[in-house]
Amino acid sequence: MSEPKPPTPTPGDTYKGWLFKWTNYIKGYQRRWFVLSNGLLSYYRSQAEMGHTCRGTINLATANIAVEDSCNFVISNGGAQTYHLKASSEVERQRWITALELAKAKAVHMQAESDDSGDECPAAPPSSGQGGGCRNLEIQSTLRTLGSKVEDLNTCNDLIVKHGSALQRSLSELEALRVSGDVGDKMKQVTERATLFRITSNAMINACRDFLSLAQSHSKRWQKALHSERDQRIRLEETLEQLAKQHNHLERAFRGATVLPSSFSNPALGNKGGVSGKGDASDEDDDNEFFDAMEDPAEFITVPADPKYHRRSGSNASGFSCETGMDDQSVNFDELSLASNPESPQTLELEPVRQRRTRIPDKPNYYLNLWSIMKNCIGKELSKIPMPVNFNEPLSMLQRLSEDLEYYELLDRAAKCQSSLEQMCYVAAFTVSSYSTTVHRTGKPFNPLLGETFELDRLKDCGYRSLCEQVSHHPPAAAHHALSEKGWTLRQEITLASKFRGKYLSIMPLGSIQCLFDKSENHYSWKKVTTTVHNIIVGKLWIDQSGEIDVVNHKTGDRCHLKFAPYSYFSRDVPRKVTGVVTDKDGKAHYVLSGTWDEKMEFSRIMQSSKGENGTEGKQRTVYQTLKAKEIWKKNPLPEGAENMYFFSSLALTLNESEEGVAPTDSRRRPDQRMMEDGRWDEANAEKQKLEEKQRIVRREREREAVKAASTPEEGAHPDNYQAMWFDKFDDPASGETLHVYKGGYWEAKEQGSWDMCPEIF
Repeated sequence: MSEPKPPTPTPGDTYKGWLFKWTNYIKGYQRRWFVLSNGLLSYYRSQAEMGHTCRGTINLATANIAVEDSCNFVISNGGAQTYHLKASSEVERQRWITALELAKAKAVHMQAESDDSGDECPAAPPSSGQGGGCRNLEIQSTLRTLGSKVEDLNTCNDLIVKHGSALQRSLSELEALRVSGDVGDKMKQVTERATLFRITSNAMINACRDFLSLAQSHSKRWQKALHSERDQRIRLEETLEQLAKQHNHLERAFRGATVLPSSFSNPALGNKGGVSGKGDASDEDDDNEFFDAMEDPAEFITVPADPKYHRRSGSNASGFSCETGMDDQSVNFDELSLASNPESPQTLELEPVRQRRTRIPDKPNYYLNLWSIMKNCIGKELSKIPMPVNFNEPLSMLQRLSEDLEYYELLDRAAKCQSSLEQMCYVAAFTVSSYSTTVHRTGKPFNPLLGETFELDRLKDCGYRSLCEQVSHHPPAAAHHALSEKGWTLRQEITLASKFRGKYLSIMPLGSIQCLFDKSENHYSWKKVTTTVHNIIVGKLWIDQSGEIDVVNHKTGDRCHLKFAPYSYFSRDVPRKVTGVVTDKDGKAHYVLSGTWDEKMEFSRIMQSSKGENGTEGKQRTVYQTLKAKEIWKKNPLPEGAENMYFFSSLALTLNESEEGVAPTDSRRRPDQRMMEDGRWDEANAEKQKLEEKQRIVRREREREAVKAASTPEEGAHPDNYQAMWFDKFDDPASGETLHVYKGGYWEAKEQGSWDMCPEIF
């Protein structure tokens, strides 16, 4: 029984059929069922195997297609995979060649389009309403389909030119023949080439028909959608103009008819002979615009408070700082308080400050396929996956932990606050600022070796110094302690739990962070949110932070609930948005925070709250009337050329700079990390393997010692109960958590240059 004749290959369709594949010199060519789809050529022993067993797949985007003779051809992707194939006839072979060339051209175009789209901002401009978003998605999808069809037409055109030229040459040779014996062979060749030309022409005609059909079907719909959008825009403009006039009229009537109680009045309001004309209604219209913040259901919305609240807050002595009375001024109240404070760090004594480096060697452009390493690691713990330094950045996890102190000034300001609620705002802003350095940092930090340390001594520069130590290896845990002359202490112990999910990588920091202030004895604690690395397989890597943080003051009961909104393509909010509310122990809201974790944060004083309208899920939202928002934190710009230096911040550039007198276990002394920074990646990979093997040997030795001590079991006999050098476990009564706390002795040992007790880990 003859095989069914395969259809003419059409651009974009799946192409299937039988081919003979070379297996080995014993079995020779074997009949296999081949399927060409989405730029991938796969084969099976039979059609029944398609549902469960694929014998092999080759990606045409990087493959070479070569014709050997009338029926044989070869597909290779550079040595790793090579298929020697044979068709039943030359016409059948040419059908496959045409389909493979079309699929390869489309795969190359899609790969280039994916790379280009990865370099662009992933967030599309927010559309006006859900319907507009759906229409935009439909139009973009249609445009991509039409663009694909145009690419198919270009490919078919190239093939027609190629086969047409070959046919023309054969016809010219036929005309030049005079000997009748050769005419038969030439006629056969011309017939075959004419058949190939007909196949390619049919593919071109099919592609043209598809393109024309798509264009005609969508033309009327686009015209109708364009007219609808234009009419809707005109109606919205007219409605907004009417609402603005009505709002202005109601606002003037409210100011003229309402009489506030004496506690809310201000004598300056009735003084029309003041220095400026701010009492005139026309000058206040810009400050009195009410708006609805685009929040999620069951959250809150904010509207500006009445201007009278602004004026009275300057003389308010309710225990809060005078910052609420400066809404119409561009002066930062914290800068004023610091300037007038005799204990300000800007003393008259000037000490020479060390000039730290501002550049590191540029990152080499070494290519390595991440998927070739990660495909066998799905579902595994990231810390147990051996990774080459090609995916790292030349910093350890201890140094990344120390980067949390980049915006230490927020804690300096918090230490000077008289109000615990106001102090909470600065602590909350500090928690958000620690994520700003991660927005472009897709490189993985080095896993610290057990006992590795890192010191950051900025006592002369910034008034603080910190110490980190790797206190556990499995699970990896690092302890951090920072002490400031400005009256605050930061301590944290972070254990990373991470899972590779195929398309993305989730990093879940476990453990808590605590901040203590000497003057007020306020004790704050919070945890970190989940970090997600997207596009592990295809596209440009990008990072998102999502989850919720509760910053708790264990002394007063104050609380700040921060929400990190996950990125969504369909969301109308700005990407990387963070919102929060500061409440006291009774649950009364006092401040609202808003902003993004990669740019800036603002906070506003709440003057009045009420229950507003129901959200989309039927839950009632709270409406907060707030004073004018003020910027509490803003990200520092990256140094020039940061894109070539792993997107390091100014602080990160100095973390691995060599310093005299540091401990022999300090991350700056780690050789593989130093080699990577210098651009010697091959040497760094070899050194990294040596250090990891050395650490495994030390662990096995601890296990043997634990077995020997099994007759007299002790708490420290277990191999995982490693005794840290500079930290001890501590049960915190305030938060109820157990963490490693600095026990002292490091800075004294540094002054004496006595590091005999330090283990040799590098």
